[in-house]
Amino acid sequence: MMMNKFDTFQKIDSLPRRKVIASTVASMLSIGLLGSSSNLLAQAISKPLPNYVNWKEPNSFIVHSNTTIETKRSVFGTSLITPAEQLFIRNNLPAPDSSIVADRDAWEVSVDGVKSPRKLSLRELKSMGIETLAMVLQCSGNGRGFFPSKPSGTPWQVGAAGCVIWSGVPVRSVAQALGGVSGGAKFMTGTGGEKLPAGLDPKTVLVERSVPISAMSDALLAWEMNGQPIPLAHGGPLRLIVPGYTGVNNIKYIKQLAFTTKESDAYIMSHGYRVSPPGAKGDPSQPSVQDMTVKSWINSPSPDRGVVKAGNVQILGVAFGGLNTVSRVEVSIDGGKTWEFARFVGPDLGKYAWRQFVFSTKLSAGEYVLASRATDIAWNVQPENRIENSGGYNNTSWSDHAVKVVVV
Repeated sequence: MMMNKFDTFQKIDSLPRRKVIASTVASMLSIGLLGSSSNLLAQAISKPLPNYVNWKEPNSFIVHSNTTIETKRSVFGTSLITPAEQLFIRNNLPAPDSSIVADRDAWEVSVDGVKSPRKLSLRELKSMGIETLAMVLQCSGNGRGFFPSKPSGTPWQVGAAGCVIWSGVPVRSVAQALGGVSGGAKFMTGTGGEKLPAGLDPKTVLVERSVPISAMSDALLAWEMNGQPIPLAHGGPLRLIVPGYTGVNNIKYIKQLAFTTKESDAYIMSHGYRVSPPGAKGDPSQPSVQDMTVKSWINSPSPDRGVVKAGNVQILGVAFGGLNTVSRVEVSIDGGKTWEFARFVGPDLGKYAWRQFVFSTKLSAGEYVLASRATDIAWNVQPENRIENSGGYNNTSWSDHAVKVVVV
């Protein structure tokens, strides 16, 4: 069977080359050829990309762990769509064996809570309809690194997000083909197909999430990302896509889709991803991390690109509204004391995608705090301050996401 390029890239081991680079940097540090700031470079190189994602561009990422890999702020560039090679990684469990993408069309998902429940192969799903949509995929903890309280979990800044295009069959079409959703269903519940650790209660580690049944209106069972079969690292061969909702609700390797009267009782749903008061543990009484709200940040000028030359400067960033269309963005060059409107650039790919914005200004030598503030069509305004919580979730604070730059 012919393999797609992502499956092929996953078999290429570029680790030796990175080991050579790391060794070279270490030698240069030992004899003083590099400054102390290069320790950051050495640390980054000491954490190469894991084998299952070694087809990605290594210089585009901050490797926090084997399952948490962040896109650098400066890498987002000026293209609306985030290439797979530059898209962040966040997996709650290790990715399954690559054998599951050897015959993608044979993958099966059970559909329950409909009048005619049954298993459907990916081959069958492809005959039931197709839609394509652009969507911001964002980890629930994106922005956690800005919390002074240092919540447990990966200290993401802005790079646990990307804007990608998904193609697949609408969930509503699948439900309709199976006789419609059974009466009384209030939730759409997806269950992942990761291999569970032995000796543990499955409910304590199972990736299973429930969202309001209204979310099925635009949800997809997707098999393509950015025009290619979904890479194993991003949930292929089949992923539940719930636009406007945080990444954990977009179930990778989906094995069961159910329309249920109650939320899942899996730990990741009942206690995990809850907006808990600082110092408290999550429980079902607290709000669940589900839909996203209005947010923006500046990607350029970026602190990781050094100083900025005085003169005309293009301040570039991205903005999105979660479930709502983003309607406008303001930019401040003085840390939020004054604001001016930016303009959108590039095509509008729909309410679930992000919009790129630009603000043109002239900066003289000095230090600046650049900030952006987005508003959606329902007049929800991106807040100045974060909502403090023990998990470091849902940080949309414009002041946290501001960047300090030096102009010379």
